[in-house]
Amino acid sequence: MLALLVGRLFYVQAIDPTGRAKKALDDRRRTQKIPALRGEIHDTEGNVLARSIQRYKITADQTAVAPVKRFTKDKKQEELSVQDVVYKLADILKKSDNEVKESLDGDSKYAVVAEEVTPDVYNAIMDIGADYIYGEPVSKRSYPDGSIGGSVVGFLNSDGAAGGIELQFDKDLTGKDGERVYEISADGIRIPVGEDINQPAEDGKTVRLTINRDIQYFAQQQVKARADELKAEWGTAVVMRIKDASILALADSSMIDPNNYEDADSGDFAARAVSAATEPGSTEKILTTSAVLEEGLSTPTSGFDVPAELHIDGQTFTDAFDHGAEKRTLTGIIADSMNTGTVLAGKQLDKDQRHDWLKKFGVGSLTGIELPGESRGILAPAKEWDERQQYTVLFGQGVSQTPLQTMMAYQAVANDGVQLKPRIIDAVVDKDGKEDKHPVSEGKRIISKKTSQQVKDIMETVVTEGGAKEAAVEGWRVGGKTGTAEAPADKGGGYDGYTTSFIGVAPIDDPQYLVGIVLQRPQGEVTAIGCTTVFSKIMEKVLQYYKVPHSTSKPVEIPKFTDGDHE
Repeated sequence: MLALLVGRLFYVQAIDPTGRAKKALDDRRRTQKIPALRGEIHDTEGNVLARSIQRYKITADQTAVAPVKRFTKDKKQEELSVQDVVYKLADILKKSDNEVKESLDGDSKYAVVAEEVTPDVYNAIMDIGADYIYGEPVSKRSYPDGSIGGSVVGFLNSDGAAGGIELQFDKDLTGKDGERVYEISADGIRIPVGEDINQPAEDGKTVRLTINRDIQYFAQQQVKARADELKAEWGTAVVMRIKDASILALADSSMIDPNNYEDADSGDFAARAVSAATEPGSTEKILTTSAVLEEGLSTPTSGFDVPAELHIDGQTFTDAFDHGAEKRTLTGIIADSMNTGTVLAGKQLDKDQRHDWLKKFGVGSLTGIELPGESRGILAPAKEWDERQQYTVLFGQGVSQTPLQTMMAYQAVANDGVQLKPRIIDAVVDKDGKEDKHPVSEGKRIISKKTSQQVKDIMETVVTEGGAKEAAVEGWRVGGKTGTAEAPADKGGGYDGYTTSFIGVAPIDDPQYLVGIVLQRPQGEVTAIGCTTVFSKIMEKVLQYYKVPHSTSKPVEIPKFTDGDHE
C-alpha cells in the first residue's frame, strides 16, 4: 500500500500528465504591469520641455470588500477588519474616513477611490494587502514651459501621442513596460515564499532638440507683439544656424500649451513655418538673382533700362513706388525691390530654366524636417504657367511655399552655395546616456561660391541702401530681403490682404545665423506692415546670446544706377 501511494504521488506530482500542477500554479499566479516612463524632450541646452510623472488611479471592487488576511514583516499572519482598511487608506490618502468608506460601499466592481496618486502612496496602499483594491498606472505628461515651443513639442491626448516631436518620435519616447509575477493563496494572501518574478520596465529615451528655449521664447514674444500690433492673422519666426542648418527657434505668434491643448485654436497645432504655405513675394527675387548670376546672364552691376511700367506679352507690371524710366543695375533693382526690373533680368531665363531653378532651391519639395504635417507648397509645371504666371514666379507670386522652404533657399545662399537639410533633432539618448546623434546632412551645391558671395553683397545693399534699412543691427553687417505678396482669399475669388516677410543673414561678412519673419494678413498701409524691425530685434538677441564678434569691415558699395545716372 505504501509503495502504491508513493507511486501515485510520483505519478501526480512528478509526471503530472493532466497538468494539475501547472493549473494550480496558474490559479495562484498574478501578473502586475509595471509601466515604463515616457522619455523626456529637452532643448539643446538640456532644459526639459516635456517629462512624464508616474501616477496611479486607485480603484476598488466593492463586491469583494472583506476583512484582509496578510503576513506582517516578521512573517506572522494578521487580520484587518474592513474598518481597519478604511482607516489605513484614509491616513495614506489624507482623506476623511467617511469619504474612503463611501468609495468602498456599494455593488460596483469598479469604484474610484483616488485619482493620480504618487508611486509612494500607491506602494503604501498595496502594502495593506487588500486584493480588492487596485492601482492603475497613469502616466501624466508635464510641459514645464507651456506654450514655449508647444506646437513643436506636441502633446498627448486620450489616444496617445498627437503632433510635434511627441508624435514623430513616439516609438523612441514610449519605452517598454515591465511586469511583476507573484503567487497568492486561496484566501487571497500573497505567499511570501512563492514565485516572485520582477521584470523591470525600460523607460523611454530622451529626445534632445536643436531648439534653444531662450531664443524660442524671445522670438515668440517679438513676433506675437508685431502680429498683435498689426492685427495679423498670425506671424511666424524661424531662427537657424547656417553652417549646420540647426533650427534654434520655430516661433509662432500663438502656439498650443500642451498642458491645455483643448483650448488651442486649430491653426496652432503645427508650427506654421512648416505647415503653412503662402506666396513668398519679393523674397523670391534672391532666387531669381542667384539663377541669372549663376547662368552667367548678368553681374551685380549689369545695367537694365527699367520703364515706369513694363509691358510684355500682353501683361503689365508696375512697382510699389512711382518712378520714371531709369537705368538700374541688377543690385539696384533688388535693393529697391522692383518687379519691373526683376522681370527684365529674369526673362533672360527661359520658362523651363525658371521652373528648374525654383525646384533646385527646394520650392515644391519637402525639406525633410523631422516634424509631422509639413506642407510641400505648390510649384506648377512650367507648361501650365499662363502668360502672366511665367513672369510673376520671378518675384514670388503664382507659387506657394512654407517659410521654412524659403529659409532653406537662403541657407544655401549664405552657406557658400551649399544647401543642407534642416535639423531640429540633435540626438536621441537612451537610459544609459548613449547618444544617437543625428548628423548634419552632406548637403548639395546649388550655386557656386562666387555667385553666393555676389548675392550676399546684393542682400547687404538691400539693408544699407535699399528698402530694408530698419533691418540693420548695430555692430554687425546684415543682409537680407523683404517680401510682400497678395494673400488669396480663403473662399477664392481674388485677394483679401497681404503676406509680408523678411529674411536676413548676419554677420553678412561671416554668415552664421539666419532669421526669417512672416506675417499673414497684417492690417494697415502696405508700406507700414513689414517685418524688418522684428527681424532686427531677434537677430540682435541671437548674436548677443552666442557672443558673435562685431563686424570690423565696412559694408560693400555697389551702385544702384548705371554710370552717369543717380536717384
